[in-house]
Amino acid sequence: MTTSPKIAIVLLNWNGEKLFPDFLPSIIKHSQTENTEVIVADNGSTDNSLEVLKKDYPEVTLLDLKTNYGFAKGYNVALEQIEADYFVLVNSDVKVTEGWIEPCIQQMENDRKVAAVQPKVLSYNEPEMFEYAGAAGGFIDTYGYPFCRGRILDQIEKDEHQYDEAGEIFWATGACMFVRAESFKNSGGLDADFWAHMEEIDLCWRLKNQGFKIVYEPQSVIYHLGGGSLEYGNPRKVFLNFRNNLYMLYKNLPKDKFKRTMFIRMILDGVAAAKFLVGFEWKAFVAVAKAHSYFYRNLSALRKKRKTLKPLVVKSEHAEVYSKSIMWKFFVQKKTKFSYLDFKVN
Repeated sequence: MTTSPKIAIVLLNWNGEKLFPDFLPSIIKHSQTENTEVIVADNGSTDNSLEVLKKDYPEVTLLDLKTNYGFAKGYNVALEQIEADYFVLVNSDVKVTEGWIEPCIQQMENDRKVAAVQPKVLSYNEPEMFEYAGAAGGFIDTYGYPFCRGRILDQIEKDEHQYDEAGEIFWATGACMFVRAESFKNSGGLDADFWAHMEEIDLCWRLKNQGFKIVYEPQSVIYHLGGGSLEYGNPRKVFLNFRNNLYMLYKNLPKDKFKRTMFIRMILDGVAAAKFLVGFEWKAFVAVAKAHSYFYRNLSALRKKRKTLKPLVVKSEHAEVYSKSIMWKFFVQKKTKFSYLDFKVN
């Protein structure tokens, strides 16, 4: 008789008390499968999260981290304390649907090379639309810019079942990621230096370089509010996205593409900063400059990380990396939908 795998559904909470009534009940209701536990890891909240969880949601296991470690380190600290075969990282602003667990777990049960799986991510406020953070699976272009099936930059598509086939992607969203616990731990988990934003892309890139697969599973559907911690356009978010993208590229780019890609990215970031300046978006301009300052100041640590990761690389070329510039396609050629791209995956 085969034993059911142990599944830990882990929400990292920081001052999310107001989100609980709208989102947590769906996770509790639709996660009552064998060997499944719902855990809320509290990241040093200063609101009444702990009291509300204890009083209103006794079904949930509470893990009090006592400190705000940020998204990346917060999850690392929490998952170190949890024993399971599979981790499900879920944001506090996610509503799940019936049967959301089984298709994703089955992908990993059927293929030991599948390290992580992402469900279809739709908008909580506009349920017929894909949601910015993940949509129907993530990819990057040749210069490291992330985009999704169903969302390119700020252009989001309506879900008309055009992306209803399961298949390999480049990255799974941190809003809802099913990940093999062994793979997560052996890879070193999320990079704590990222704090938040793009840490899941970095993790997926490392896993793919180690020969694992990242998969999209449309039979699992969730609804994400988005902007729960930092709203879109927030200067702090701009800083983290620009800095962490450079961190990710430096760590994971193959040797033959490293110098050229990093050089061009510096130019492209300069263009983005100039655009912010011309548009009088002073805070965003400063955020980009600050991101580059942090990058250069941390080059020594990044070199060590790159050196440590190099022996683990078994595959450096990935079909899920778009070989062209998504920025050129979007702004110059007006290719605003994934289906408009000359990019064949699966």
